[in-house]
Amino acid sequence: MAESGTELAAKGEKAANRSIAPTEWRPFETLRRDVDLFIDDLGRTLRRIPLGFSGGDIEPIMSSTAMWHIAPVADIVSKAACYEITAELPGMDDKNIQVKVSDGMLTIRGEKKEEKEEKKEGYYLSERRFGSFERSFRIPPGANADKIEAVLKNGVLTVTLPKTTDAKAEKTVEIKAA
Repeated sequence: MAESGTELAAKGEKAANRSIAPTEWRPFETLRRDVDLFIDDLGRTLRRIPLGFSGGDIEPIMSSTAMWHIAPVADIVSKAACYEITAELPGMDDKNIQVKVSDGMLTIRGEKKEEKEEKKEGYYLSERRFGSFERSFRIPPGANADKIEAVLKNGVLTVTLPKTTDAKAEKTVEIKAA
């Protein structure tokens, strides 16, 4: 007869020779540990991205405001006569911004190019930043897409979508008791 590979501890043997019972299964602790490790790794990675100089009066290659191109800040307000979209586009001029209406969508896109060169005693700094963005908004029902206007002033783009007369009309619906 074949012998089994497992030996049982005799009464007098020490506890160290016995197999240890498996630990409890704790899925939420495992998930939390994994998420914590992920966030720590992400933080370390993001700290390495700006490969700027340390110390001195030299600005890092990517400042915290350089990430604006991912999605510029925008507000949408419904006023009595129009809808108004304001988007913050600091440092941009009207030649590098496009506002387009197509298939019921209003799209704001642009590209920013910035070059900086600085020479001082002991160092030379040359930086180039390029970034583009695109942000789309669904045109609300009742907006007159033919009369949309856009104005750029002090780095803030204001797009005005006038409301049609149907959209301006307000009606109170009577509730009937059943």
